[in-house]
Amino acid sequence: MPPNNMVVINAHIEISGPTLQKIVQTAKALKGPDEKGYFRIDTAALVSDLISRFLAEQGFDAYVANGRHYANSLSDGG
Repeated sequence: MPPNNMVVINAHIEISGPTLQKIVQTAKALKGPDEKGYFRIDTAALVSDLISRFLAEQGFDAYVANGRHYANSLSDGG
């Protein structure tokens, strides 16, 4: 659950197949298999967390505060 001043937004985000493969490979290498040899990783939750942390660390708040970044999204009906 996010902190009180945050909301969860479900969005469609395009990432490449190789990027998703890299996420899965890295997660498997870091976590390792369980006692039965299975990899138990919630890939969707992992990707969501990685994207959320990336946006926070890379200054998404400052990005959206700049009106220049809206031009392409608004011109195509977005």
